[in-house]
Order: sequence, then structure tokens, then C-alpha cells
Amino acid sequence: MPVILPYLICATLYAALAFYFWRRHWSGAETPDAEADSRRGIEHAALLAPFALHTWLLSVSMFGGTGMFLGVGNALSLILWLTVLIYGLGSLFYRLDGLHALVMPAAAVAVLLPLVFPSTQALANTETLAFKAHLLISMAAYSLFTIASLHVMLMAILEKRLHAGALPPALANMPPLLTMETLLFRIIAAGFVLLTLTIASGVLFSEELFGKPARFSHKTVFGVVSWLIFGALLGGRLIYGWRGRTAVRWTLAGFLALVLAYIGSKFVLEVILGR
Repeated sequence: MPVILPYLICATLYAALAFYFWRRHWSGAETPDAEADSRRGIEHAALLAPFALHTWLLSVSMFGGTGMFLGVGNALSLILWLTVLIYGLGSLFYRLDGLHALVMPAAAVAVLLPLVFPSTQALANTETLAFKAHLLISMAAYSLFTIASLHVMLMAILEKRLHAGALPPALANMPPLLTMETLLFRIIAAGFVLLTLTIASGVLFSEELFGKPARFSHKTVFGVVSWLIFGALLGGRLIYGWRGRTAVRWTLAGFLALVLAYIGSKFVLEVILGR
């Protein structure tokens, strides 16, 4: 079987689920009914097939050779894999039906990225416990902020549709905006804690993690900028009660800085400069 085939199958499964969720929850083709809860359980179970295949593909791509390969393609695929995992677990406790149609297309694209940007160089020092902990914490932080960004966009759409007076089933069944806002800031707070640990461990234990002392770089600058943005957002929420469009702007700005800090630097080094 060609190597590309399982990637295409996984992407197709994610895309098919995205189309289903859009038709089911967003297009208005179907209205909520008494079987909504049982159908939601079936939808959760349907996520297991592409997620399991995505898990296997990541393990082969990252650990198929000697050492760990985490280029830009694998990194993005891993972040979206964790996003699907965290989102799937969260949706068991919260009504997040509207996010299905946003998470699935992103996962469909991400699963193909290791083919587009293959990792050719193994990372150093990956055998140490400190590196593994640092990697897990940083990827979890990225995933939480990815969910927060999608969540805040969903809130913006919901607010706009509320003013227009026309809600598709996905939005009509969502929790109230204030409840979604509370969940958003919980996600951001958890991501902020993980981002703090990521930056602190990267600076304090750089020699052990990366085999070289910490140094000033654009990666560090954008990472700190992102940390400051999310910290200011949480402080503004606590002190001034920031919400609505302010939360949208600050969340997306922090996420953009975070993307530039890690994924942007990897893309420039690996794809543009070929290092």
C-alpha cells in the first residue's frame, strides 16, 4: 500500500465528518429532535476512526527512524491531534456541537502536512525526561490556545447571528454566551499556565533541553509577547471584566504571536532556509 494512502484516508474521514457536522448543525438542513443526545454519542464514536488512524500515522512519522522527528509538518499535525483529543474529551462535558465543523477541517489539513513538509532531521536530547515533559507541556499549550481561538470565533459568529435574529441549529443549541465566555477564559487560563511552564523551562533548563544555553531570538520574543498578551487578557478580565469583542481580539492576537513563535520559526528554518 502506498505510504500516502493512509494519510489520504485519514484526511478524507476528517473531511467527511466536517461535511456531516456542517450539514447537521450549521446548514439548517436538520432541526434538533428528541434523539439529539443519542445521536451526539454516535457522533463522538465516529471521531474515533480518524483519530486512531491519525495517532498511528503520527507515531510512524515521528518515531519511524532513529530518534524523534518533529519538523513543521509533524509539529502542526501533533498540535491538531492534541486539539482533537482535548476537544473530544471536553465535548463529553460541555455542549460544543458548533465546534465540530471548525475542528475537523483543520485536522483534515494537518494530517497531510507531514507529507508536504517531511521531517528529515532528528531532534537532539529527546531521550531526557526534561525534554519529553517540555515537549508535552508546550504542545498541550498550543492545542488549548488553538481550541480557544476556534471557540472565540464561534462566539463571535454566535453574537453576530443573535443580532441578525437567525440562528442555525448548531448555534441555537449552544450554551448562553456568558457560559461560553466563562469556558473560554478557563481554557485560556489553563493554556496560560502551560505556556508559563513552557517558557520558564525553556529558559532555565535550555542546556539540558536543547544542548545549548538560552539565547535571545525571535522565537523567544514572540513567545514572551504571546505570554504577555494572554496575561493581560486574563488580568483585564479579572479587573475590568473584559469580554465580547475585546476577548476576541486579544485571544486571536495572542494566538498569532504564539504561532509566529514556534511554527513560524520552524517554517522559516526548515522550508524557506532549508536547515
